[in-house]
Amino acid sequence: QVQLVESGGGSVPAGGSLRLSCAASVDTVSLYDMAWFRKAPGKEREGVACLNIEGGSTVYAASVKGRFTISQDNDRNTLYLQMNSLKPEETAMYYCAAGAIACIWSRMLESDYNYWGQGTQVTVSS
Repeated sequence: QVQLVESGGGSVPAGGSLRLSCAASVDTVSLYDMAWFRKAPGKEREGVACLNIEGGSTVYAASVKGRFTISQDNDRNTLYLQMNSLKPEETAMYYCAAGAIACIWSRMLESDYNYWGQGTQVTVSS
C-alpha cells in the first residue's frame, strides 16, 4: 500500500518561500511518477508540478515555472516542492500524488494518479 504524507505548509507573506515535503512509503518515489497538485477554495484541483521517473524530466504549470522546483530524494523516499516568490492567489491545500506513467506529454491529470496524500495547507498573505 502506497502512503504519502505531506508536511511543510504554513503561512508566509507574499514573496516568501516554503519547501513542502512528501514522505512516501518505501520505494514509492523510485517506482512512480510523482506530482504536486493544489486546490484553492472555490476552485478545482490543479497540477503544479510533476516528475517523471524515466529520465527525471519535469513538468510545471505555466503559473509557477521559474519559481517552483520539484525534486526527490530516493534514499529518503521523499518528494519536495520548493516554492519561491509566493503569491496570495497560491493559497491552497497542496497535495502529493503518485501514479504509474503519469507525468508524460507535459500533462498533469488527476485521473493519472492513483495515490494521494492528505494535503498540507499553504497560506500566502498580501
